[in-house]
Amino acid sequence: MRFLHTSDWHLGRAFNGVGLLDAQAGVLDHLVATAVSERVGAVVVSGDIYDKALPNPDAVALLSETLGRLVDAGVAVVLTSGNHDSAIRLGFASGLLARSGVHIRTTVPCAADPVVIDGVAIYPLPYLEPALAAEPLGAGERTHAAVLRAALAPIQADIRDRGLPSVVMAHAFVTGGAGCESERDISAGGVSAVHPDVFAGISYVAMGHLHGRQQVADTVRYSGSPVAMSFGEANHVKGYTLVDLGADGAASVQLVAAPVARPLAVLRGPLAELLADPRHTPAERAWVAATLTDPTRPLGAMETLRRRFPHAIKLDWAPEGAVTQASRPYAARLADRDDLEVCCDFLQHVRGGVSAGPAERRLLRAALEGSRLARAQRNGEGNAARPRTPPVRHDDEVA
Repeated sequence: MRFLHTSDWHLGRAFNGVGLLDAQAGVLDHLVATAVSERVGAVVVSGDIYDKALPNPDAVALLSETLGRLVDAGVAVVLTSGNHDSAIRLGFASGLLARSGVHIRTTVPCAADPVVIDGVAIYPLPYLEPALAAEPLGAGERTHAAVLRAALAPIQADIRDRGLPSVVMAHAFVTGGAGCESERDISAGGVSAVHPDVFAGISYVAMGHLHGRQQVADTVRYSGSPVAMSFGEANHVKGYTLVDLGADGAASVQLVAAPVARPLAVLRGPLAELLADPRHTPAERAWVAATLTDPTRPLGAMETLRRRFPHAIKLDWAPEGAVTQASRPYAARLADRDDLEVCCDFLQHVRGGVSAGPAERRLLRAALEGSRLARAQRNGEGNAARPRTPPVRHDDEVA
């Protein structure tokens, strides 16, 4: 079987205030064309289809159009929900859509029933929030490793019974993977890392969540996001993974590079040097993040910078040899601090320097975790361990 492995489309995402939908549409045009030209049997999308649990109408329309074009081309599609998706909303009408070749799996009970295409059993496993999924799955711990191990047990048993080459789609952080700033942290609520050994006995593991393309074990790979979403991805080669899976379960893999609507450039130096240096000519058509190192912050720096780099969208100031907290933008000062530290810093600030005590830190931690889980339950993020039970309708209510 030949298939395309992709993930983390994040349809509807904005990048430093710039909407990415046009770039995403161009990439999906290319993906459809690649699926046709390479004669793949399926496109598998391992989560984070949308950027938000409540996607905007344009993002929904783009997904609908893309799925329609793939089906019209005779290509099967298999999708799972990621930590940005609402499992319930993404899974709407999944039974009906499966009849046309679009297989959307957003609940664990469905995962052990594979989508079989060209003699390959594909098991789509959605993102699982440990605090919500551990109890229904009978996992011993509220960790990503424990819930994935519990969810994979019936899948691995089914693989042994069928004796077919197998593909498991999952959305998690696997040990050995390299993350970047555009990914939402999933470490709260349980140990985040999952050891590759959890996926033993599977021919190919199509991972989602990390935005950089990488291989973390012999059979475990991330396709990465097809569009860059942070300047930390400036050196990434974006695209999708084309996989040929043999009858013996051996996989041959190659990268298909996606088109880049506009490259990224990260510049650093005094403003006058950035404006004059010919080495920066390629950055004149790129999205630019610039860090100015002038001893004093230049007036009208962004406006001046855009005279040469019209697509500059991020500007920091870090005077050479005098980097202080005050010289760093507020967002940069918070970038390496978690939510609990930010709350404690604020408490210390408004109390005139009195820091949070152990009991206050425990209270803040509990409040933050409660808020995170309430959002996940409200939006259906990772709440995929059991299918939603429809309300019972009585005859008099129907009448």
